[in-house]
Amino acid sequence: MRTALTPLTLALSLALSGQAYATGAEAHTDTGTVSLHQRMLDMGRELAAQRAEIERLRQQVDGLELAQRGRGLGAPGDASPDAGYQDNATKIAREASEEARRKASETAGNDEQDRGAPVQVGQTQRAEDAQRREQEKALVVREHAPLFERKFTLDTGLSYSYYDRRQLALSGFLALDAIFLGSINLDQTKASIATLDLTGRYGFTDRLSVEASVPYVYRDSRFVSGGAGGASSVLSEVSMRSKGVGDASVAVYYQWVKESQRWPDIVTSLRVRAPTGRDPFGLKLIQPDGDNNNLNIPENLPTGSGIWSATFNVSALRTYDPVILFGNIGYTYNKPTDFDDISPVAEQVSPARVELGNTLLLSGGLAIALNDRSAVSFSVATAVTASTATTAPGGPKRTVPGSSSNSTTLNIGASYVLPSGWTFNAQIAAGLTPDAPNYVLALRTSRSF
Repeated sequence: MRTALTPLTLALSLALSGQAYATGAEAHTDTGTVSLHQRMLDMGRELAAQRAEIERLRQQVDGLELAQRGRGLGAPGDASPDAGYQDNATKIAREASEEARRKASETAGNDEQDRGAPVQVGQTQRAEDAQRREQEKALVVREHAPLFERKFTLDTGLSYSYYDRRQLALSGFLALDAIFLGSINLDQTKASIATLDLTGRYGFTDRLSVEASVPYVYRDSRFVSGGAGGASSVLSEVSMRSKGVGDASVAVYYQWVKESQRWPDIVTSLRVRAPTGRDPFGLKLIQPDGDNNNLNIPENLPTGSGIWSATFNVSALRTYDPVILFGNIGYTYNKPTDFDDISPVAEQVSPARVELGNTLLLSGGLAIALNDRSAVSFSVATAVTASTATTAPGGPKRTVPGSSSNSTTLNIGASYVLPSGWTFNAQIAAGLTPDAPNYVLALRTSRSF
């Protein structure tokens, strides 16, 4: 049975023939003196070896074809005894071409469906990386700018602030500019303030959102002063507690610029705060310990500022994966307000116009998105407040001594998003200046609907 040669057999035959020709040519060049009869004998032996090699290759091809037919991969009539080398090679090439086109079609279909299947450098991986970065960025933005793409977000926060203030009180005079004659008292105030606020935010568009917040304030203050019974070494301590609604506020946010290669996210906001809490003006001082006339405390503790105020902020946020930088600059304007009485002295009424000092706000920091569910942030915030001034009816404006302040804190926070959609944010702030609280602990939760 004659079996048509495959392209492999043809290639080997041609190679061997070419090799024989090259060998013969080389022999002719190197052994020019050898007789033609000897060269013919050498070529005959080489041709015999080639025929034997071709026969061996033909037997191997026959065995492969029989094996394929035994596995059902080919029909008995596929290899015709009368078919020539060219026909068989054409058939095999056609089958290979059809198989290659089929695989290419399947690959193209998968590419079209998956939009680039390669995991490491394909479009799918790039899209997943971009989505991950957006999720990480959104996790950080939740704490520093409103979410514009959501319809409604419910935000609840609980914070605890602790203040420890000590004041040295001197009553007497200096003799010879070096000796103090009189009494020295150390007054100390320890205040704990817990604030629970409920905030609702609604996004009208992908750039505009509004927010409303109502806080509830609980205060616990302890006042310590020396001088009980006329002895400066004997201390008196009194505790006072107060609670109530704080100053409610409404705010509007607008995103002027969305982050691009050249520009960061730029968001502006305007917050208006109403005096819904108990104001500190006109609270009378009382003497809770009859044996210590140095200890005077207010009859009640305030829960608000007592005036209308407006705060304008400009915030910027820039992503440098995986670090996100953010900064804020703001200004708070306090509206001058008339009060019927601002005197802390009992049985004394002193109406006046109060102008609280306006405040300049600066903050900045960075956040690191650990993954699409958790992030940590580090920032520094400062609030510089000008002095407060009062104006009595028909009198000049007077500045209240010691009313200016500079409150600066170092903030460290962490955020985590639960699979249910709730976001938790914990933060600790350490005071860096005497006017700042000693520390602040805060926990916030939010959920978008």
